[in-house]
Amino acid sequence: MDKLIIYQLLPRLFGNAQIRNKVNGSIEENGVGKLNNISDKALQEIKAMSFTHVWYTGVIEHATMTDYTANGIANDDPDIVKGRAGSPYAIKDYYDVAPDLAVDVNNRIAEYEALIQRTHNNGLKVIMDLVPNHVARTYASDVKPADVRDFGQDDDKSKAFDPRNDFYYIPGQSFVVPSGYNPGGDEFQSPLKDGRFDENPAKATGNDVFSARPSINDWFETMKLNYGVDYMNGRYGHFDPIPPLWNKIYDILDFWSKKGIDGYRCDMVEMVPTEFWAWVIPKLKAAYPGTIFIGEAYDKNKYGDYISRGGFDYLYDKVGLYDAIRRLTRNDYGASTWEINNVWNTHCHGIDQHMLRFMENHDEQRIASRYFAGDAWLAVPGMIVTATMNTGPVMIYSGQEVGEPALGNQGFSGDDGRTSIFDYCGVPEHQKWLNNGAFDGANLSESQQNLRGFYQKLLLSVKNNEALSNGLFYELMMANEHQPGFDQLLYIYLRYTAEQRVLVIANFNRTERAIIVKLPDDLLNKLNISGKTAFTDLLSGVKFNTVDIRNGVQVKVLASGGLLLAF
Repeated sequence: MDKLIIYQLLPRLFGNAQIRNKVNGSIEENGVGKLNNISDKALQEIKAMSFTHVWYTGVIEHATMTDYTANGIANDDPDIVKGRAGSPYAIKDYYDVAPDLAVDVNNRIAEYEALIQRTHNNGLKVIMDLVPNHVARTYASDVKPADVRDFGQDDDKSKAFDPRNDFYYIPGQSFVVPSGYNPGGDEFQSPLKDGRFDENPAKATGNDVFSARPSINDWFETMKLNYGVDYMNGRYGHFDPIPPLWNKIYDILDFWSKKGIDGYRCDMVEMVPTEFWAWVIPKLKAAYPGTIFIGEAYDKNKYGDYISRGGFDYLYDKVGLYDAIRRLTRNDYGASTWEINNVWNTHCHGIDQHMLRFMENHDEQRIASRYFAGDAWLAVPGMIVTATMNTGPVMIYSGQEVGEPALGNQGFSGDDGRTSIFDYCGVPEHQKWLNNGAFDGANLSESQQNLRGFYQKLLLSVKNNEALSNGLFYELMMANEHQPGFDQLLYIYLRYTAEQRVLVIANFNRTERAIIVKLPDDLLNKLNISGKTAFTDLLSGVKFNTVDIRNGVQVKVLASGGLLLAF
């Protein structure tokens, strides 16, 4: 399979040209991006960056404080909604599209279908969310197919746990909204904003809180779905017969796959039993061959299980590569590129090609924010490693390529270095590229245009160079650790096929480095290379030469820079 290069975007943010960004602003005040804003021109520009897939985040209808009763959609109680726009991960109807994203609300599913078709017509594939662990407390499908039973519709609510139930219950107790929550801020008024929500008996909360009184720090806006695991009795699994929920989730995947979805990014997969994934993924792939499954996972001890038994194509590499590269990028005390060695050598050993690499996504802080690096250019060495270390996917988050710093407080999300997924807001640096829908980058600074150029060259190199997209990996740290100029902020490796070779050197130092990089004799013999050799940097075109490759090649690497030396 060719290497996946994924562009993550939230339609709510991507096409929004409104620049007001009032804290806790309404949809009218702060604006919202629409599915229709993702035009052919936008998709052509994404394609020109060498992306292969677009992950449209937050498309499915979720709970919101915005009133759509005029369109026949029941209001959600704001006491159990996070942010004016609401969390895209508190799904209200799995068979529907968020009304915020539609130009014509009554035509919202058709507008999404048109976007899927438009994406395909521009040579890109579509990934969307599956949020399998929890749903909004107001979940109720009003557009589900006639033969579909809704979540909880047939539950025996007198039982805390029953494998035939879709939810977990706290019998005899009513749900209590966390105290101190002020939905939408002081300005937001609603007759439903009263600190109460009628749910009796209370249902367990999404982050495994089996209490009628979740805290304000819990996922109190969600209810946990029941895959047959009895959490009250040692997490014993009741999987035979198959719990009804399993088929309901399959039907949802089947519904969207019929519309042309090419892959699913599955939220918090470790909160759902592996047995379910081992059942649902092969079943869906049998019906829709080529569908990809990406799992958001954080327990490296379970990676192998979710890939070999669960059937996932790819898993997040957050606690390994992301964390190591973040420390290096920030110049944290004790950060070392030997941590990168530890990633492929230990917890990703044998499964490295299944790991999805990134430096930003909607959950993580922006590189350019003061909480991360404070300067988007400091990500250059980290992005080089992230994109070129293996054949697994690389992902870029919309706005990353122009150095969006996510400044300020948008409302529910606060000022935390993340672009809010809860509030209506614009993304200021991205909007300079958006240019009111022209998607031409006319308002970007020279530095931003150059940064975008770096990302484009990097991804183009990955896409067009067989060594980087499909080649083998050979780390050169041991071969160079005693070379003059080497230190623990350099990372060096080779990617190669029979036809192509790329020497990768990433310099996390804040100063320039000069080093003679050596390739060990066994590697040179395997590659059948000797004598005079010329190297060309795929990113800058700069050339380096050596009279005898067995003596190594002398290079200079810019501060917080890197080289992709094809030879």
